[in-house]
Amino acid sequence: MTNSAKTPEDLARLFVERANARDAEGIAALYEPDAMLAYPPGSETVGRDAIRAAMEKMFAHNTTAEFTVEEALPTVYHGELALTSTKPADNTGGRVQVARRQADGSWLRIIDRPEIRS
Repeated sequence: MTNSAKTPEDLARLFVERANARDAEGIAALYEPDAMLAYPPGSETVGRDAIRAAMEKMFAHNTTAEFTVEEALPTVYHGELALTSTKPADNTGGRVQVARRQADGSWLRIIDRPEIRS
């Protein structure tokens, strides 16, 4: 398992790998320390510790879900920022993330909205 995202698009694949391994700590490591995750729906979870806790709670409530890498839409770049999105397999309307290039060239999420109801 790769430890860091070499491209913004790698973050989705790494998230899925770690989610299927029920690795909440590994998922939290995909985010900057003060990142914001819009999960659970209608909420804002801020910071790695809170994101890890939200993932642990999600895994505890749903022990059998399998995650899949969804079709990526074209990434939009602005300097060290990237806007990524995927077509959701579960018809939730959309998934969008903002990632930032780190000093070592890897990418971390800073904002993540995993589902948008259409």
